[in-house]
Amino acid sequence: MDNSIVISTPPHVKSKRTTRGIMLDVCIALAPAAIAGCVFFGWQALLIILMSVFACVASEFVYFFIANKGFSEKCKNAKAVCLRWTKQFDFTSVVTGLILAMIIPTTDKWYQVLYEVIFGAIFAIAVVKMLFGGTGKNLVNPAAAGRVFMALSFTHIVATSNFVGASFGPISDSSLVFTDATNLAGLLTNGLDINPSSYLSPLDLLLGTGVGGCIGETCKLAIIIGYIYLCVRGVIKWWQPLLFIAVFGLTAVLMAGFTFDKYTFDITLFLPSVLSGGALFGAVFMMPDYVTSPKGVWGQLLYYVAGAILLALLRHFTRMEVFSFVILLMNLVTPLIDKYLISRPFGYIRQKKHKEGK
Repeated sequence: MDNSIVISTPPHVKSKRTTRGIMLDVCIALAPAAIAGCVFFGWQALLIILMSVFACVASEFVYFFIANKGFSEKCKNAKAVCLRWTKQFDFTSVVTGLILAMIIPTTDKWYQVLYEVIFGAIFAIAVVKMLFGGTGKNLVNPAAAGRVFMALSFTHIVATSNFVGASFGPISDSSLVFTDATNLAGLLTNGLDINPSSYLSPLDLLLGTGVGGCIGETCKLAIIIGYIYLCVRGVIKWWQPLLFIAVFGLTAVLMAGFTFDKYTFDITLFLPSVLSGGALFGAVFMMPDYVTSPKGVWGQLLYYVAGAILLALLRHFTRMEVFSFVILLMNLVTPLIDKYLISRPFGYIRQKKHKEGK
């Protein structure tokens, strides 16, 4: 009998799931939101999505080609390098491109967004992902980092006055609709100063009718469909987005009720808060990222609760959508969470400490 010990690198638990298969599931889950964005915002949205995906995939290929010496000796190894890239291609760059495109708005000067999204895609893939070693080694979410890079470099991207409204008008009575660039802008600016019925109805916010905003964040029903698909496929845990949304919504309602002389708790602001902006999209497609989120259950609980509270607080005090910044901040503290909230290994039995002298 061979009693030799075989030592190998983890993971030791094997399954049929692959990174490529999981990323394909994410692409399918993103499809309803992408289609809804194209229906609401027209061919400009489709062009931005295609350009973002192309720029991300091209950036990954060029970086891989250069890093693997595809240009050496007059491109002698170019064919072999291309074949290696094709075999290792796992659709992570496609997912990054889709998410990056759907968390930016279409504006009146949509042609500017095209070259801006190219810079954002190059930064997300070449700097945030590939520079740190590729898939599974990035410190922060590449799409969120690309969005923040675009917001800091091209300020009109985050200026709600440039947002283009959805082509489908609101279902609710137009006389009751609060007129602003986005429902979120009016909600953050006015809080409880006006009647909540003056905002778009929850039905409009759910469907995206009459809502101005980012391409993939407008139709919440499409996001929910993607969420259900990811849960059924086992890509994410069902409770993760729900915990985030619940804590975020309650915190937003609590913060909205503060004034200088009194406090008013109005639960009717819960739905407008969670259905406005990119909270739902980020909770489903960005926060549960395998690489940049904690590994243990207790760590995940802290991660989602802290992220939700931080988003509600920053939204309240900055009066703008800051979800991408919140994701980056939470990604950066993930290593600390994993370090101090260590999950108990399988089969671990805590040893009892014996007192001295016994």
